[in-house]
Amino acid sequence: MTIADLNKGEIAQIIDCDDTVIPLKLMEMGCLPNQEVKILQLALYNDPIYLEVNGSYIAIRKETAKQIQVKQL
Repeated sequence: MTIADLNKGEIAQIIDCDDTVIPLKLMEMGCLPNQEVKILQLALYNDPIYLEVNGSYIAIRKETAKQIQVKQL
Protein backbone atom coordinates (compact mmCIF):
# COMPACT_ATOMS: atom_id res chain seq x y z
CA MET A 1 0.00 0.00 0.00
CA THR A 2 1.22 3.52 -0.77
CA ILE A 3 0.18 7.03 0.24
CA ALA A 4 -1.65 7.28 -3.10
CA ASP A 5 -3.97 4.44 -1.96
CA LEU A 6 -5.17 6.28 1.15
CA ASN A 7 -8.40 8.26 1.45
CA LYS A 8 -9.07 11.61 3.12
CA GLY A 9 -8.76 11.38 6.91
CA GLU A 10 -6.84 8.09 6.95
CA ILE A 11 -3.67 7.72 8.99
CA ALA A 12 -0.77 5.44 8.10
CA GLN A 13 2.82 4.80 9.06
CA ILE A 14 5.58 5.11 6.48
CA ILE A 15 7.41 1.81 6.18
CA ASP A 16 9.66 2.48 3.19
CA CYS A 17 10.51 5.26 0.76
CA ASP A 18 12.97 5.13 -2.10
CA ASP A 19 15.45 7.96 -1.53
CA THR A 20 16.48 7.85 -5.20
CA VAL A 21 12.93 8.80 -6.25
CA ILE A 22 11.66 10.92 -3.34
CA PRO A 23 12.79 14.57 -3.40
CA LEU A 24 15.30 15.38 -0.66
CA LYS A 25 13.07 18.24 0.54
CA LEU A 26 10.31 15.75 1.46
CA MET A 27 12.74 13.66 3.44
CA GLU A 28 14.00 16.76 5.25
CA MET A 29 10.38 17.58 6.18
CA GLY A 30 9.92 14.18 7.79
CA CYS A 31 8.83 11.73 5.10
CA LEU A 32 10.93 9.00 6.65
CA PRO A 33 10.23 5.43 7.79
CA ASN A 34 8.26 5.06 11.06
CA GLN A 35 6.65 8.52 10.73
CA GLU A 36 2.85 8.82 10.75
CA VAL A 37 1.14 10.48 7.82
CA LYS A 38 -2.45 11.77 7.71
CA ILE A 39 -4.29 12.54 4.49
CA LEU A 40 -5.87 15.98 4.87
CA GLN A 41 -7.23 16.69 1.40
CA LEU A 42 -7.34 15.17 -2.07
CA ALA A 43 -7.48 17.46 -5.09
CA LEU A 44 -9.38 16.68 -8.26
CA TYR A 45 -8.26 13.27 -9.60
CA ASN A 46 -6.31 12.83 -6.32
CA ASP A 47 -3.43 14.94 -7.58
CA PRO A 48 -1.89 16.59 -5.60
CA ILE A 49 -2.39 15.01 -2.19
CA TYR A 50 -2.30 17.29 0.85
CA LEU A 51 -0.99 15.57 3.96
CA GLU A 52 0.45 16.09 7.41
CA VAL A 53 3.68 14.38 8.38
CA ASN A 54 5.91 15.11 11.36
CA GLY A 55 4.00 18.34 12.10
CA SER A 56 4.48 19.65 8.56
CA TYR A 57 1.77 20.18 5.97
CA ILE A 58 2.86 19.01 2.54
CA ALA A 59 1.29 18.75 -0.90
CA ILE A 60 2.81 16.00 -3.02
CA ARG A 61 2.15 14.72 -6.51
CA LYS A 62 0.40 11.41 -6.95
CA GLU A 63 3.46 9.99 -8.75
CA THR A 64 5.59 10.74 -5.69
CA ALA A 65 2.92 9.36 -3.33
CA LYS A 66 3.03 6.06 -5.22
CA GLN A 67 6.70 5.69 -4.22
CA ILE A 68 6.11 5.89 -0.45
CA GLN A 69 5.09 2.56 1.10
CA VAL A 70 2.82 2.73 4.16
CA LYS A 71 0.79 0.54 6.48
CA GLN A 72 -2.61 1.77 7.54
CA LEU A 73 -3.17 2.40 11.27
